[in-house]
Formats: sequence, C-alpha cells, structure tokens
Amino acid sequence: MIKMARPKEKTFTGKAGFILASVGAAIGLGAIWKFPYMAGAEGGAAFLIPYIFFSFTLAFGLLLAEITLGKAGKGGIVTAYRNLGGPFWSVLGYLGILIGFVVLSFYSVVGGWCLMYLFESIVGFSASTPQALGSLFGELSSSPSISVCAQVGFLALVGFVVAFGIRGGIELCSKILMPLLFIFMCILIVTGLCQPGAWKGVEYLFMPDFSKFSWKALLDAMGLVFFSYSVGAGCMVTYGAYIDKKTDLISSTFWIVTLSLLISLMAGLMILPANFAFGMDPAAGPGLTFITMPAIFSMLPAGQFFAIVFFCCLVVAALTSAVSMLEIDITWMVQELKLSRPVAVAVCLIFMLILSVPCALSFGVLADVKFFGKTVFDSADFLVSNLGLPIGGIIACMLCAWTAWDRVHTEWTTIAACPTRVKIMRLIIGVFCPALVLAVLISGLIN
Repeated sequence: MIKMARPKEKTFTGKAGFILASVGAAIGLGAIWKFPYMAGAEGGAAFLIPYIFFSFTLAFGLLLAEITLGKAGKGGIVTAYRNLGGPFWSVLGYLGILIGFVVLSFYSVVGGWCLMYLFESIVGFSASTPQALGSLFGELSSSPSISVCAQVGFLALVGFVVAFGIRGGIELCSKILMPLLFIFMCILIVTGLCQPGAWKGVEYLFMPDFSKFSWKALLDAMGLVFFSYSVGAGCMVTYGAYIDKKTDLISSTFWIVTLSLLISLMAGLMILPANFAFGMDPAAGPGLTFITMPAIFSMLPAGQFFAIVFFCCLVVAALTSAVSMLEIDITWMVQELKLSRPVAVAVCLIFMLILSVPCALSFGVLADVKFFGKTVFDSADFLVSNLGLPIGGIIACMLCAWTAWDRVHTEWTTIAACPTRVKIMRLIIGVFCPALVLAVLISGLIN
C-alpha cells in the first residue's frame, strides 16, 4: 500500500474550519434553492419529516464514510481508495473525478444565473409580475453571450478561491461566507414573517398534514438528502484528507448534518411564509427562486435591498458548494499528476469551460440538441443525479464498511471503546445506507 504523509500546512486549522467548509460544501443550491420549492410542492411538513429522518441516518452515514476514508487514506478520492483498497478501488475512485467535472458543467450554469440575478437586483429588475419575470428569465438564460459570460464569471470566482489552497482559500472563504449567509437569511426570515398572513407558511412547513404523506414525497425527500449533502462524488473524501489528527469524526459529522439541516429549514422559512403572505403558489417548482421571489420583493418596502440580500445568499451557497466540487479534481491533479496547485486550477478550469459551455447554450442555440429527449444540461444532470452520485455513494459505503474496515473504524476514537456502537455504525454504513441509495437509484431510473 502507498502511504502518503499529510502535510501540516495543508490541513484545516481545526475542527471549526473543517465543519464550516464541509457545511458550505453540503448546503449549496440544494438547500437554498431546491429544498424550499420541493417542500412547497410536496406538502410542507409531509416532506420535512422524512427529510429530517434521512438527514440523520442516510446523510450522516454517507458523510461519515467519506470523511473517514479521506482521513484514513490520507488523500483525495483516487489516492485514498488506492491506499485503503488497492489498484481496483483506485479505478473506481476515478468515477468521483468524472462526477466532479460533470457536476460543475451544469452547476456552473445555475451559478451563472445567480450572478446574473444578483446584478439584476443591484441595477433594479425591469419586470415585477411573475409573467414578465418568467419572460426575463427566458431571455437571460437563452442569450448565448449573457449566459456564457455569467458562467465564465462564476467559474473564475470558484477557481480564485480554490487557487489559494485549503487554509488560505477554502477555509477562509467558508469562515467569512457561512456567517454572512446566516445573517442574510435571518434578515430575510424576519422580514417575511412580519408580513400579514405569513404564519400560514410556517404552519404549512412545520404542522404535519398526514393526508399529504405519499410514497413520492418519501422518495423525493430521500433523494434530496442524498444529493444536497454532496455525497457520492468524493467531496468529503477530499476534505477528510485535510483533517488534523485531533479532529473527532463522529461529532464533526453530526455538526455538519445539523448545521446543513438548519440552513435548509431557514431557507424554507425565508421563502414559504413570504409566498403565503403575498398569495403566491408554494408549489411553483424550480421557478420559485428566479421568478416568484423577485415578484414578492417588488411588493415589499425596500424590496430592492432584500432582493440583493437574497441573491447574495444564492451566490454564496453556489460558490461554497462549487468550490468543494472543483477541489476533488484539483487534489487529484496535485497528488496523482504532480501538478502545482495554480497550474492544476488553470488546466481544470479550461477543461471545465469546454464541458460547460454546451450546458449553458442548451437553453438557447442548442435547445433542440437532445439525447433521449433531454438537452445537454438535462442529460448532464440526469447522469450525475440518477446514476453517478448513487453509485459513488454505494462504492464509498462498501469500501468503508467491508474492504477497509480494519483500517477505517479505528479513526472513530470517541466510540472505539464501545464495540456495540461500532457494530451499529458498520450496519448503518454497510447495509442501511447502500439499501436506501439503491432505492434512490432504482426509483430515479424508473421515474
């Protein structure tokens, strides 16, 4: 087995830095953008209850598995898999490298939209009704020059952060942006709750209506938990490689899940009460963010200020998650290809741009180019969400709980003295999580 020392200057400064960076990787647009509209469409609390359950079971198990593999394997996903499982597992690790590229190819498009709307909120939206805002979104997303330039700007921002490394880039960025995101969201939550009729949105989100429980809501909650916590691609394997020896993995994983869930709940409180207060449809779907919310801001006093704050939240969420995805590939290039970090960032961004431009153009000039009825953007999303991430999650669980178990579970210092807890954790990671992931994989392919 290849053993690689973990350079001290390349580790997180401590537990807090690691948790904030990991929370930033986990929340992304899944928490700020996707959770509110899915909760709105799936019955509020009928979706929230299974979402919380799967967060502390499925997400916890997968996160712990990936973080532990990174720490025990002392490297990114390819290096760690080779160190722990041998050459065969390192080949499987390349799936994570591929997923990182494909995810950013379409994720950067949405990140570009966030930048576009932040700019629009600063100069002032030219439309105020949902219909007019829908037309505005269509014009912006279908314009080749605007969409590609916004995407390039977003990728450049991501590359800028990653180029400064773990401490000077990713950790510093997370320590600044995560508290800022929390403050911005609190401002919007208080503002929304102060509107007449907003309490109906709170009841919708937190008061269970058991008549709205459905198998679809259960599967959707499980799927969103899996994909919104950035597991399956190797993000947390990469971050785990940069943890110092003193950081406790069990408690750190618990805090990552708890804080990420808190951000999702805050996102729901930020959007759904305002929707009810102004008579908007909570089941508006993906357009809830880019069409419905600007319409709401236009009816608020100082609405432009709140629009700026809201889209700042989206940019922060998109940036922190995209940074973790890019770091998967940068770590691989530095460890396996022996490139310097600045060169790796430059090379990676060039390839990323080549891959991602067709995704940006799939809403305009390439809208008619389809594979099995899906645009380039939708195809990339489908391949990752319905195939790549579930398979990557199963691979991580199998390596952690079975192949490399003797070298992995010793990293859990807080429960090492209790064999029963260790066995329970092994069942969660090796049996429970793969079974649920397989359910997501099969249901996604069927749907």
